[in-house]
Amino acid sequence: MVISVASGKGGTGKTLVSVSLALSIEDEHVLLLDCDVEEPNTHIFIKAGFDLLKTVNVPVPRVNEALCVHCKKCAEFCKYKAILASKTTVTIFPDLCHGCGGCAIVCPVHAIDEEMHRIGRLMHGSTANIEVIYGELEISKPLAVPIIREVKRQISNDSLVIVDSPPGTSCPVIEAVKGSDFCVLVTEPTPFGFHDLTMMVEVLTQINIPFGVVINRADLGDERVWDFCKSKNIPILLTVPYERRIAVSYSKGVPMVVDMPEWKEKFKDLYKEIKRLLNK
Repeated sequence: MVISVASGKGGTGKTLVSVSLALSIEDEHVLLLDCDVEEPNTHIFIKAGFDLLKTVNVPVPRVNEALCVHCKKCAEFCKYKAILASKTTVTIFPDLCHGCGGCAIVCPVHAIDEEMHRIGRLMHGSTANIEVIYGELEISKPLAVPIIREVKRQISNDSLVIVDSPPGTSCPVIEAVKGSDFCVLVTEPTPFGFHDLTMMVEVLTQINIPFGVVINRADLGDERVWDFCKSKNIPILLTVPYERRIAVSYSKGVPMVVDMPEWKEKFKDLYKEIKRLLNK
C-alpha cells in the first residue's frame, strides 16, 4: 500500500503526520519516502545513519559545432528556452533543460548528443522496521520532479510506503502523490489552510485518488474546514490540538509519538481507518 501525505499549504504538519504514522506501525516494514526534495526533513526525526544512495542526473544537450549548420531548429523546438541559437553559435542553458531529447531528434545533421547534468542526490537510512529515503535538490537547481521520480522508483511492493509530499498543488506535488492508494491531506482551520485544502481536494478529485483529512492545530481558527469536509462528505481521519508540548518536541527533532507515546494508538487507528476506507 502507498499512502501519500500532502497539503496545499506549507507548514501544516505533513512531516509530523508522516513520521508519526511511520513510527506507530511497528508490525510492518515501512518505507518512508521524503519527496519534499527542496527541504527534506524526515531524516531529522528518524534517527538512522544516512548514506548516499545515488546521485540524480538529467540529460542535457551538447552541440558539436563542427557539424552544426546553425539552422536553429533545436532552439525553435525547445519550449523551455534552454537553447539560444544564432547564425554562428549555439548556447545551452542546462538549468532550463527538461531533458526531453527533442532537440537531438529534430537536428537534421545529428550535431546534438547528450551529457549528464547533476541536479541532486538520494540518501538512505534504516532502523528496526523503518527504511527512509529522501531526495535532495542541489542549491540553485530548479528541477524537483526528476528527483521525486527517482525517489519513487525505490518503492518496494513488500513494504507499507508513506510518501511525504512537498507543499502546494504544482508539478512536484502531482508527481509525489501520483500512484498512491490513498492520500492524507493535512490542513489547519485557518483561512490559508482552508483555501489551499480546497485546491488540493480538486487536484486529487481530478486524478482520482481517494483521500481523507487530518486537521492539525484543530482548536485554532474557524469552522470553515469542518463545514467544507462535511458538505463534501470528506472523512476527517484525525485531529491534532494546538499544544505547546507538541511544538517543543518537534523543534527539538523529537517525534510527538516518542515524546507522547499515547499518540501512537491514535496514529494506529488512523492507519486502520485508511485501510477500512479502501476496503469499503
